[in-house]
Amino acid sequence: MSGSGSGSGSGIRFDSVTVAYDGNVVLDALDLTVAPGEVMALLGPSGSGKTTALRAVAGFVRPASGRVFLGGRDVTDLPPYRRGVGMVVQQYALFPHLRVEENVAFGLRAQKVPRAEIRGRVAEALEMTGMGAYGRRYPRELSGGQQQRVAIARALAIRPDVLLLDEPLSALDARLRSGMLAELARLHRELPEVSILYVTHDQVEALTLADRIAVMDRARLRACGTPKELYRAPADEFTASFVGNANLLPVTVGEDGVLFGERRIKVAGEVPLGAATLCVRPHLIGLGDGPNQLPGAVREIQWRGATHRLFVDVDGGRLMADVRELRDPPVLGDAVTLHFAPEDAVLLPAEVGHE
Repeated sequence: MSGSGSGSGSGIRFDSVTVAYDGNVVLDALDLTVAPGEVMALLGPSGSGKTTALRAVAGFVRPASGRVFLGGRDVTDLPPYRRGVGMVVQQYALFPHLRVEENVAFGLRAQKVPRAEIRGRVAEALEMTGMGAYGRRYPRELSGGQQQRVAIARALAIRPDVLLLDEPLSALDARLRSGMLAELARLHRELPEVSILYVTHDQVEALTLADRIAVMDRARLRACGTPKELYRAPADEFTASFVGNANLLPVTVGEDGVLFGERRIKVAGEVPLGAATLCVRPHLIGLGDGPNQLPGAVREIQWRGATHRLFVDVDGGRLMADVRELRDPPVLGDAVTLHFAPEDAVLLPAEVGHE
């Protein structure tokens, strides 16, 4: 299946796009480019502007300022049906009175594709999503995961240059979500020319699927990079805490090094003077002796199968450590020593109000 859409080509560009409702800015001067064939995840909490950005691409909201480009073509003033995009939303939006094959054919009929061609396009899309044997069923006869596959098949049937996914897995249970993540990854491999913009608040989905992640907060773009870049070297505290779990410790950087309270911390690389935040991922913290030792008291223990998550009070702060399952785990109140390597710590600028 090759993308054809409306001939605009693949790729998405937001050029200082601002969207406002009744004077309330919900997307603030977004500049972002999705390369042809790239999967870009828009990750952020509710109200961050990520769904508004997606709807601006689809044509369902009109920017107050700025322009939207698809494949290099300015589509800001075009109606949705002329943009050549496929869209999948959280609640599937299947027509309950239509059979699966009729649901998948809906967009093709709206585009006035010749009837002789529709049947083959529908069969192709259903086979691609593993639903080839279900064409004659009604949505009520399908599981949630199967309904979502049909919604994706409907979006793919029009052979879009751009595929928009708005929280497509959030209504599924954990097992189905994991399976659909694998299916979406497979689809991306089979459709390497299609650009995908994927809205989610689930960091696992973003880390699993995306080539790059755009982190949104309060209507603005906070950071953009590959999953590894954002996870290993986040630009700020918000990104560190939203892309994976993070320990964020207030530290002071002086001529003598990095201090957490009265305790000296070794950090690799150059360190700017002044107040800062030390970011250490929980799985990079060990239990027992090692570099950057931090003695403390256990305040909470969570068994997670392969790991124990320990919450330890250290010098007025609380650290989270994910350690390999312990045969003899500590109990609440036990004194323990945590440690982490200098190269596993990242210094971030202190947020406003940092003491």
